Amino acid sequence: MKRLITLVFLMVFAVTGGAFAADTVKIGVYLPLTGQMAFGGQLELEGVQMAYKEMPTILGKKVELFVVDNKSDKVEAANAVKRLIEKEKVVAIIGTYGSSLAMAGGEVAEKAKVPMVGTSCTNPLVTQGKKFSFRVCFIDPFQGAGAATYAYKDLKLKTAALLVDISNDYSVGLASFFTKSFTKLGGKIVANLKYQAGDQDFTAQLTEITSKKPDVLFIPSYFAEGAIIMKQVKELGAKFQVMGGDAMDNPQIVEIGGAAVEGFVHTTFPYDPSMKNMSPMAKKFTENWKKAFPSKEPNVNA
Repeated sequence: MKRLITLVFLMVFAVTGGAFAADTVKIGVYLPLTGQMAFGGQLELEGVQMAYKEMPTILGKKVELFVVDNKSDKVEAANAVKRLIEKEKVVAIIGTYGSSLAMAGGEVAEKAKVPMVGTSCTNPLVTQGKKFSFRVCFIDPFQGAGAATYAYKDLKLKTAALLVDISNDYSVGLASFFTKSFTKLGGKIVANLKYQAGDQDFTAQLTEITSKKPDVLFIPSYFAEGAIIMKQVKELGAKFQVMGGDAMDNPQIVEIGGAAVEGFVHTTFPYDPSMKNMSPMAKKFTENWKKAFPSKEPNVNA
């Protein structure tokens, strides 16, 4: 995260060098701190705050952060970015967790020509066709292909079913990229069923999926919904492999899903909790994280 703040500074300097005549550099942060995606937003905010504590100035300029809650809502995301630009006069923005939110906020930043750097928004449309939107993570075509390849070639799984949140751009996009890669490899999609964010009962969809006898169920969901889905898979007695994407990467998935998440496989960002292969900057950040949050596991979002 320290590297992200440095990147933001250098990028803004290149784009809007005149903004640095003042002694203070104003950077906006918009994240889902309440609502459905608050779990990810809170983790990323903790990472931003830790990085800011370690690096409150850059090149002699004091950095001032302005944090706004986008409430896990697309309209609120756009309004949050507008407020940061028009009221707080920020020269760059960090955020946001959630591709749908990043796409909504990115449109506003693009029109205002204010650089925005996404932290974990993986849908390619977040930056596609934009001059002022950037990201520091991989994109869904990459992880969709990775998941499909691992399923088909490494696990030897030849048939797949999908359960997709049609209200979420991340879920729809990742499902599409997984499907494209899996079928190109020779795999067969035997079921592609939908649900809406906030649903709690997936029995009907899972019963139909189970009847198709897939080798693998791919659920491009956020971890809370994913854990619930896996609990219901276990209750139905289904034996297929379950896979997902990076939004499943949260320690709470075990707390919610319990034994039902055992054997679950998901793609995610490179992260080494042993710290053996970390850069000095990442290692220092992780060590400081453990001191600041002793009851929490270090996570890729931070």
